[in-house]
Amino acid sequence: MVHEGPVWRVVRVVDAGFPGFYRVICQDHVAEFSDLSADQRRRGMDLVVTVEQVLRDLLRPTKINLASLGNVVPHLHWHVIARFDWDSHFPQPVWGLAQRAVDPPPEQRLSVSLAALDARMTAVLGALAAPED
Repeated sequence: MVHEGPVWRVVRVVDAGFPGFYRVICQDHVAEFSDLSADQRRRGMDLVVTVEQVLRDLLRPTKINLASLGNVVPHLHWHVIARFDWDSHFPQPVWGLAQRAVDPPPEQRLSVSLAALDARMTAVLGALAAPED
């Protein structure tokens, strides 16, 4: 967990293959974006954009993937994933077929440690805090 408020939380997904993978999760059990108020929708998108910006600033990925599927888990959330041309699945989605083996491991290829990435994410998201979040 890198950020938590009454409406939204942000977590880093522990996935050795994709270390720059975060989720922005609605605390309420809603299935669709349109179930939220306009303020809640704006706040959620502000969080998604902020996570993306931190990943871009610190990791300099080839691409950022954003996804909100919810087909299996009907609980509103966004995946924000830093992608690199060297990752095992690039340019395919992280849920697709692997394209290559990665050595050294992905975490060792990052320009900052995961602890430093999480600390920066927490600080930036905390500074963005809003009363409704």
